[in-house]
Amino acid sequence: MRSISSNRGAVTAAGKLRIVGGSLRGSKLAVADFEGLRPTPDRVRETLFNWLAPYIAGARCLDLYAGTGALGIEALSRGAARVDFIERDARLAQALRENLARLRQENGRVRSADALAVLREPPAQACDLAFIDPPFSLDLWDESARLLEANAWLAPAALVYVESPLEQTLHLPPSWQPHRAGHAGAVRYALYRRSDKLAAS
Repeated sequence: MRSISSNRGAVTAAGKLRIVGGSLRGSKLAVADFEGLRPTPDRVRETLFNWLAPYIAGARCLDLYAGTGALGIEALSRGAARVDFIERDARLAQALRENLARLRQENGRVRSADALAVLREPPAQACDLAFIDPPFSLDLWDESARLLEANAWLAPAALVYVESPLEQTLHLPPSWQPHRAGHAGAVRYALYRRSDKLAAS
């Protein structure tokens, strides 16, 4: 679930989102009444994390454009070692911190910052799994991917999840090899596996 900043006031709840698997299965997250928030449907998250089942335990994850943080919290629920959440809007970031505290998830860290600005910095440690699901009204996929690759944010065999409009043309690094993909309505969701050999070529 992704966000875009607006000038609206305090975040108010507009619905609930369910964690679909793992130790937090069935837990509810409030979905804010906030412009640009776009839920990743339960069915899509369930499919994605079925794909990720062999890889998620112990993974270091990066949830860009976090919104409610549903993808990252799902990863924590299923055994990820750490998730760094990046959310530009301070109100949504605070709501995410509160959800993590309520769910007793101490391995999630929330940073209220612009994702591209963060990716221009060197990481403290490369991640094993990154989620790229920016606001569809902005064209952030290619630059996010370029910075992840250029600035060593990804481990040699990292996995990258990308959610985008079905008709969106993406220009991703050649080292990102398609692993699995599907679509739900007008949304395409895809998982890529990074090849360190292709990145070095």
